[in-house]
Amino acid sequence: MQSAEIFVGSIDQGTTSTRFLIFDRDGEPVASHQVEFSQIYPHPGWHEHDPLELVTSVETCMKAAVDKFESAGHNRSSVKSIGITNQRETTIVWDHETGEPLYNGIVWTDTRSQSIVSELKQKPGAAQLQAICGLPLSTYSSATKLLWMLTHVPKVRDAFDRGTLAFGTVDSWLVYRLNGGAAANVFVSDSTNASRTMFVNLETVRYDENLLNFFGIRGKIHLPRIVPSSDPEAYGVVASGVLESVPIMGCLGDQSAALVGQKGFSPGMAKNTYGTGCFLLYNVGDKPVFSTHGLLATVAYHLGGKPVYALEGSIAVAGSGIKFLQNNLEFFSESKEVNDLANSVEDNGGCVFVTAFSGLFAPYWVDDAKGTIFGITQYTQKGHIARATLEATCFQTKAILDAMEQDSGHTLSELAVDGGMSNSDLAMQTQADFISIPAYRPKMRETTALGAAIAAGLAIGMWRNFAELRDINRAGGTVFEPQITPQESAVKFREWEKAVQMSRGWVISEKSQEEVEGAKNNTTRTLVKESRDRQTVSPCHSHLYETNQIMGNHKLSRFSYSPAYSILDGENAPMETHHLSKQVVPLRSNSDTKKAPCVTATVKEITQTSIGEIKFPSSKTPLVSFLSDMSSPDEEDLYLELRKVEILQRLKALQKPKIKCY
Repeated sequence: MQSAEIFVGSIDQGTTSTRFLIFDRDGEPVASHQVEFSQIYPHPGWHEHDPLELVTSVETCMKAAVDKFESAGHNRSSVKSIGITNQRETTIVWDHETGEPLYNGIVWTDTRSQSIVSELKQKPGAAQLQAICGLPLSTYSSATKLLWMLTHVPKVRDAFDRGTLAFGTVDSWLVYRLNGGAAANVFVSDSTNASRTMFVNLETVRYDENLLNFFGIRGKIHLPRIVPSSDPEAYGVVASGVLESVPIMGCLGDQSAALVGQKGFSPGMAKNTYGTGCFLLYNVGDKPVFSTHGLLATVAYHLGGKPVYALEGSIAVAGSGIKFLQNNLEFFSESKEVNDLANSVEDNGGCVFVTAFSGLFAPYWVDDAKGTIFGITQYTQKGHIARATLEATCFQTKAILDAMEQDSGHTLSELAVDGGMSNSDLAMQTQADFISIPAYRPKMRETTALGAAIAAGLAIGMWRNFAELRDINRAGGTVFEPQITPQESAVKFREWEKAVQMSRGWVISEKSQEEVEGAKNNTTRTLVKESRDRQTVSPCHSHLYETNQIMGNHKLSRFSYSPAYSILDGENAPMETHHLSKQVVPLRSNSDTKKAPCVTATVKEITQTSIGEIKFPSSKTPLVSFLSDMSSPDEEDLYLELRKVEILQRLKALQKPKIKCY
């Protein structure tokens, strides 16, 4: 049979849908089918998939795609091998003896294991985990999802105690079931998926005893055998259905498959998938690189010989930022209209949008930032904000790529792009401008499915080496060359970095919130009320501004620029009370001052000496910011009076006698 007649199938099992595509030798899909499946959300933060429904969705897609393939004049027998790409970290457990799942698959987005993560971080050795497996302790990893099931699902715990519990990610589960389940017992995982579990030593790509001991599962659970991403025998054959007896020869986690589909085979090559968020994978060669910038270290692919490694960084908001403009701000009715809106203006009009809706991921890793738009003026239009939204993703991509170059020592030569947002010419041109290197967008965007097909095709000999893959899916692609200088890009990036810093600190921690509430409830203020020659001093709760300073042996209490100041001794007994005006402005209180205990103090006229010792707000403080916090015109007049006294004192201090030098 001629090579032109050979085809490979690709199972693309994603988070919300499953697809099956059939590729020819030129990397072109000739038939495909897609179905969506159920998303299960039992509680906030929980996300599950029915493992059996995943298998059914694969079988449905394979049958429909093969029917289309044959309708186009091809024969199903020309499909010589199958590759699999899948959502990573999603965790499935089943009984090793029966092959039946024991619980729904816990999806990679699920965060229910937060308390387990917190407990694990307190264990001895927790700080050393990432240096072994390349991943930080988080709800993201498969290990913490497994521990949650062992703790909370009796059927899972019983199987664990009996020694019949099998653990796997989606690739392991699909290979196991497509081969016929327990009867064939083909129980394997490819290197890219296995490296996301936290059970694998990244350098050896083997299960690590220290890691297994840390999670308490060593010798107590069935783990899949780790095999290369491309192998003619390891993955078995399809046991039934329209492609019965066709061998499965390749498997890659979805982000690794996208890198292979973009032919990122050399160190310094990178791909960015612009979806709801962004995932960047950066080839660092045949030795793992452990980041100093909070990036993940992972296996990029293992297509024979040594495994190849990558640094990975993610961005929380990309396409979801466009959805925010569409759904929340109602800038347009369809996402694709963002391109026209952003193109309606020449630039961002001075607007910088830090899209930190849930903090910022790599390389910033800040969770106290909030989404913030800087630089809005009366000139600002919707188009400026739309353009700033696209730029936000491009700026964050640059920040991650800069960190990757620093960590790896490799220089990026070209960024390969895919995903929904890559359809925007403006966004991709902006990306090229910001990173000062070309961005390449292939004509055929199914790069993830193509990556799995390449892994299977290499094993069957459809392609013999990487050189033969160089030109597939290259014709008709678009290369976006930088149109501004690196210096101009650096200026824009400095503005972005400034905006990132200014967006921080908007989230109040629980501890800080408790301190604020405590201050509201416990802080006392002194209310001064004049009565002839005696002064009543009453502690009362107030929301107004207070500062304290020590003056020699006395403490000066200043209460929201009250018209009176009380000098107290070390025991807080009143020593002096100074009035700046005969009319006292009453302070508003948050409590009933009639119930407060009172003490008295003798009234004295204010003196220049005592005023000179008072520290007023800095002269650099914007006047309007203080006036806006004041509750009445009298308080504003009082503040202006105090500022006037402060200025006069500073002028007096400057009028020092001249010293003659001889």
